[in-house]
Amino acid sequence: MGAADKNTSFKRQYLSAGCLYFGQFVVGYTMGWTAPILPKLQNIEETPLDKTITEAEASWMVSITFLGIILGPYISGYLGNLVGRKPCLYVSGGMYLLSYIILALAKSLVVIYIGRILVGVGMGVLFITNIVYIAELASTKIRGTLLTLTGFATTLGTLLVYSAGPYISYATLNWMAAILCVIFVVTLFLFVPESAVFLVMKGKKEEAMATLSSLGRQGDIDEVVTQADDKPKPKIAQLTEMFTVKSNRKATFIILSLNILGQFSGMMIVIAFVSVIFEMTGSNIEAHISTIIVGVTQVFSSIIAPLVVDRIGRRLLLLLSFAGCSLSLFSLGTYFYLYNNDYPIAEKLKLLTLVSIMVLCVAYYSGLGIIPNTFVGEMFTDTCRGFGGTFTVTIAWIFSFGISTAFGYVLPVWGPSVVFWIFSGSCAFGFFFTVFFVPETKGKSLLAVQELLSK
Repeated sequence: MGAADKNTSFKRQYLSAGCLYFGQFVVGYTMGWTAPILPKLQNIEETPLDKTITEAEASWMVSITFLGIILGPYISGYLGNLVGRKPCLYVSGGMYLLSYIILALAKSLVVIYIGRILVGVGMGVLFITNIVYIAELASTKIRGTLLTLTGFATTLGTLLVYSAGPYISYATLNWMAAILCVIFVVTLFLFVPESAVFLVMKGKKEEAMATLSSLGRQGDIDEVVTQADDKPKPKIAQLTEMFTVKSNRKATFIILSLNILGQFSGMMIVIAFVSVIFEMTGSNIEAHISTIIVGVTQVFSSIIAPLVVDRIGRRLLLLLSFAGCSLSLFSLGTYFYLYNNDYPIAEKLKLLTLVSIMVLCVAYYSGLGIIPNTFVGEMFTDTCRGFGGTFTVTIAWIFSFGISTAFGYVLPVWGPSVVFWIFSGSCAFGFFFTVFFVPETKGKSLLAVQELLSK
């Protein structure tokens, strides 16, 4: 295959992956939704409700989504091996569309909570299915790039809701998301084929070979057939395989640990409560302007990993990411300590919060926010990938539910300085965890990665 043919094949793979990024765009929109929405619901002139919400209700509005997210991967894990990866993507798009219609029409807090749970289900289904599908779609040379570009699409969605949210109504913000969901479903129908791995698992080898050929992966046909020749296993068998097969056992330990540490980085808290955090700083910059600046930083930060992940590797990016997150969170906690204890120097350091959060975004999205998801697609065996990703992400999201729920309660008691110092310490621990336990997977086929973990 010549260079021109390779470039053409890569373009076809990028096109299919790009359609999935529309869904990932909605994920980012959903993650950042609370930042502009909470101030509206706390303003009697902008809220669609009869009264404004309390801080505790705001905290629940953030965390309740994770109840749906926890359920979502089990839907994708079941349907993904039963009817295919593509139908799972349709389910997530439909669930997103339904939830945002509910949110747009909501007139009570209970209905908003229901909408947030349902949008969480859609997010959970899409999150796992995207990782599994892209890992099975991509050639080894660009697999890391395609997987990490999901982070870029996510931050674009967050930037949109950050930027538009303060200037449009509650209902309009939700109708915009509904339109994005329609675009996602339409592009799926037009441009995305079923996964070749799933087709082999269902005994449709000729159809799988045609799919691989259309993607320019003729040379990978034998490997894909070898990897996916087994029939889907029952959930109990997959769970057993996670802990009896050495490569899966190591993958579970590494990915689960990284995902939990990622939740304790505090990034999800920052994304959801960023406007509230800036309102606490005493800065002269309006909170919504600082929020937009953070959104722009997230977008540019998420470009870093796709550009370098297949050049310098996953492990180095993780080390740099943990180190940067730890330092930025420590400086953020230090500012709040100085500010809340009336140290005069705090007046000269008001920009430190914005700078610290910007550095946190750069560090997080350069590695920690993307690489663990990449490992889900790379480290598990084909028959265990969907369930393994579901299991590890579910545990991490349970932690995220607890952390985001607790944030609104512990913040007034402990103060922001202690909270951010705890997050900083967790990232420092993550740095040393990566040093001792995380292998490099750059440039290795999925079989080679599993052989590495089996040693």
